Amino acid sequence: MTAGEFDTTVDVLVVGSGGGGMTAALTADAAGLDTLVVEKSAHFGGSTALSGGGIWVPGAPSQRKEGYVPDPDGVFEYLKTITDGLVSDARLRQYVDKSPKMMEFLERRSRWLEFVWKPGYADYYPELPGGSELGSTINVPAIDLRRLGDEEQNLLQPLALAPKGIWFAPKDLRLFYQVRQNWRGKAVLLKLIWRMLRARVFGDRMAAIGQSLAARLRLAMKEHDIALWLNSPMTELITDVDGTVVGAVVERDGEQQRIGARGGVILAAGGFDHDMEWRRQHLPVLEKDWSFGNPASMGDGIRAGEKAGGSTELLDEAWWFPAMCWPDGRLQFMLNERMMPAQFVVNGDGERFINEAAPYMDFAHAMIKGQESGVAHIPCWLITDIRSFHRYVVGGHLPIPKVPFAPVPTGWKVPKAWLESGIVKEGSSFEQLAEKIGVPPTQLRKTADRFNELAHKGHDDDFNRGDSKYDNYYGDPTLGNPNLHPLGKPPYYAFQIILGDLGTSGGLRTDEFARVLRADDSTVKGLYAVGNTSAAVMGRSYAGAGATIGPAMTFGYVAAKHIEDRLPETGGNKTDSTLDSHRKVTK
Repeated sequence: MTAGEFDTTVDVLVVGSGGGGMTAALTADAAGLDTLVVEKSAHFGGSTALSGGGIWVPGAPSQRKEGYVPDPDGVFEYLKTITDGLVSDARLRQYVDKSPKMMEFLERRSRWLEFVWKPGYADYYPELPGGSELGSTINVPAIDLRRLGDEEQNLLQPLALAPKGIWFAPKDLRLFYQVRQNWRGKAVLLKLIWRMLRARVFGDRMAAIGQSLAARLRLAMKEHDIALWLNSPMTELITDVDGTVVGAVVERDGEQQRIGARGGVILAAGGFDHDMEWRRQHLPVLEKDWSFGNPASMGDGIRAGEKAGGSTELLDEAWWFPAMCWPDGRLQFMLNERMMPAQFVVNGDGERFINEAAPYMDFAHAMIKGQESGVAHIPCWLITDIRSFHRYVVGGHLPIPKVPFAPVPTGWKVPKAWLESGIVKEGSSFEQLAEKIGVPPTQLRKTADRFNELAHKGHDDDFNRGDSKYDNYYGDPTLGNPNLHPLGKPPYYAFQIILGDLGTSGGLRTDEFARVLRADDSTVKGLYAVGNTSAAVMGRSYAGAGATIGPAMTFGYVAAKHIEDRLPETGGNKTDSTLDSHRKVTK
């Protein structure tokens, strides 16, 4: 749509209310730029609110306070290595340089934005030059959602709600998985029970990880009176005769409103997680909608950017995360299970095909490559034994005596419903288990014998499982190799693994200032894209926990700063009468 008269005019129009969008809005507002955020759904927070809430920022203030300062050149080399030439040096440098500044800005901007670093969650490739065994994942503390007031009802809730009072800080989860290994795991279990009791008595509505991050960003926006329109989808970008984006059409209260944007439009509307027709077009092996991403993510921002002249890349890619899918469609992450010692994963030929504890992107890429070769890898199967079921958290089952009315499965028997679902299979021998999952019995026996041989030796000569500090994180710290132990006596179990994801990671091509690029590398003037609306600065890789939200927030900051530099004459102009109609509207 071309330019004309506008119903409302602002300096910066942000489309989407996830971490990237809210950071962009806070940055633009701090520069004195009139800012409006529009959100298509009835809830704010986007995929950030559904996430683990980690923010990967090497050199963050919270790290420096602890005396840890990663070398920026080393971090750049690390990113350059894992992205393997897919991402420009300029974008990588911008991320390395600006992500700590973004975090400094947010900490100064609002009392709600408090960030903490707890060392120990290694980067996903800590053995590479520039990688860190201490990690650079930054988190926010838990928060009582009652602080949001009326806005609490507008926060996007996780797809699977935890029982009242159950919330995990990042370190809690790792220790919780060690409930049978050490006293610290048992202490976390007691802590969870206390939280449940406290919530019942005092009405606490505590939230951590992504819920806390989204809530804190929204509180910071409210603190600075930044307008947010919910239920207001952007339907089209508006361009002038030269192709410059000068605004957007937004549907609100059933009416089309033309919003002018003097400085530009920042697309932070997420990916196309649930547009399965589009996804299968770029990746035919993707069978079903197994995405954990925001239900509203249907690619609206990417399509609008394409229509305005933007080009795309990596549309076959996603933030992959192997998972289980129960018959009712409920998805469940499979993370710690792939790191526990007495298990191995097999394809349709009954063979191992990767280090099971590998980062989830690498594991999923191996599934995709294997499926494309003609051997079934989607699904694949995690094979384990009854001892492991009694010792480790598997599929959310807590290995403690049966507790009536517990919010999670407990007891010493594999739940009957699991076996009836077909997602979990049981066998009295490897041969019987093989028949049930449809793989060659002789090959599964051979794979099991080989795995046990390596586990007895203490080193995985075939796939090097346990060599990386990342592998060890959710392993068993009581073992010499936290990721290796032989499978023992039957019964044996097979857990089906499907190709889940946290959202798509391909989208509009952007430069180091988050400007959308045309096919000839010229920019679509006035248009920016961040987060999953843009092609990931991580390429086809994943630097560490928080490598989705970290770039989204960083390039939201970068985009707003770029607009500020282009519009110095508008700084401080918050008296435009066109704002009166929307500044106080938050729903």
